[in-house]
Amino acid sequence: MSLPPLPILPTMGVGSAAAPGWLSLGRHQIRDGVMGGADIEEMFDDATRLAVADQIEAGIDIISDGELRRQRFVYEMYDRLSGLKRVAPSRRLGVPGYDMAPHFIAEERVSAPRGLGVAREFAALQAIAPGRHLKAAFPGALTFALAIRSAPRGRDNLIDELVGLVRAEVAELAALDCRQIQLDEPSFADPPLGITKREAASIVNRCTEGHEGRIAVHICFGNNAGRPLSDRGLARLLPELEALHCRQLVLEFANREMAEIELLAGLARKYEIAAGVIDVKSFHLESAEQVARRIELALNHVPIDRLSLTADCGFSATPRALAVAKMRALVAGAALVRSRIA
Repeated sequence: MSLPPLPILPTMGVGSAAAPGWLSLGRHQIRDGVMGGADIEEMFDDATRLAVADQIEAGIDIISDGELRRQRFVYEMYDRLSGLKRVAPSRRLGVPGYDMAPHFIAEERVSAPRGLGVAREFAALQAIAPGRHLKAAFPGALTFALAIRSAPRGRDNLIDELVGLVRAEVAELAALDCRQIQLDEPSFADPPLGITKREAASIVNRCTEGHEGRIAVHICFGNNAGRPLSDRGLARLLPELEALHCRQLVLEFANREMAEIELLAGLARKYEIAAGVIDVKSFHLESAEQVARRIELALNHVPIDRLSLTADCGFSATPRALAVAKMRALVAGAALVRSRIA
């Protein structure tokens, strides 16, 4: 399908949308066995349509499905994998944190008998939002490996299996003509299982091979319950970032008060850049002018035709009303900068 051209400084979300409150109630009813299969499918279809509508009404240029079928972007995706033994977290009380998430032991070969499901979700998005620029985002192999604390069959075997699953999903998305396939790799900043950063770059490249022109790689520092996970310095990752085989890098800056934005000058010579100019880890609602100033800082280092605008991370840990307001601020800030350029 022929699509209208994107404006300069196109806006997009990273991937996950903020869930409506009733979806949380529905998830509880699923766990309690109250809902049937058709009820569950209808609930997630309705939630996805709402997430798409929120983006369209805010004026976002590149639309995602909101990832509402998978809680917190990755955790429920482990249910689509076989060969893993789930281990309950040791801490269940108190403030939410990374140590409350389940982890796994890879006892057998890790596979996805029905695929990772992202291509099916993207096909549904195409039906909901025809004629629009769309993207699909899902975890890369490193991020799947983060919660797998033990692999008795060997780390390399596990990584080979996870790479194969991600590659297969990328190929399915490409067959659906998904033009922006985003691998989310918060684990790139602090690789699991003793993987070095150099090895991490190689693993990402194995996942993108053959489809580099469609691939964006999102690298952040964690966003579970609005909290980072790793050292948020970007300079320490530069050699590995420059080794990635992809079209676009999606990087967070707003939460870091635009620190190290000057590093984009070198990266923009090789990659398109999607700069995070909305802080999803803060309840502060940015004004259009504040967003515009952040965009102008990025434009000091990135050519305008290579810069897209996004939030730092997904909105899964943000209340819906605030997430919608922040998307509107993103669009308004982009409009301000476009008008000044014009």
